[in-house]
Amino acid sequence: MGLFKKTDQEKADIAALRAADAALHANQRREEAAGIRDETPEYLRLNTAANEAAAKVSRWHGGTKRH
Repeated sequence: MGLFKKTDQEKADIAALRAADAALHANQRREEAAGIRDETPEYLRLNTAANEAAAKVSRWHGGTKRH
């Protein structure tokens, strides 16, 4: 792991985070369009997946991992 080089695992984790965020935001747009204002089970599932993906990615790349 270099300063600017990412390992294949880091690249995969970043891609997974972006996919999880995209799914969460797409669901949010669908639920808002349908007039749903409460947290649905689907929202909670997608939010948990996005949080778990963020925990694997450094803060430099949009995650929550400290180092």
